[in-house]
Amino acid sequence: MIEVGSIAPDFILTSHTGDEIKLSSYRSQKNVVLSFHIYSFTGG
Repeated sequence: MIEVGSIAPDFILTSHTGDEIKLSSYRSQKNVVLSFHIYSFTGG
């Protein structure tokens, strides 16, 4: 488990426009909020 206040592990995701976004590229430059919506686009 990651402790509150610790640095998040780096990862790369693909945006909705197809661009690759690397989490560490925002370090010390912008605040980042990660939000996960499981089953957002399903009938469940």
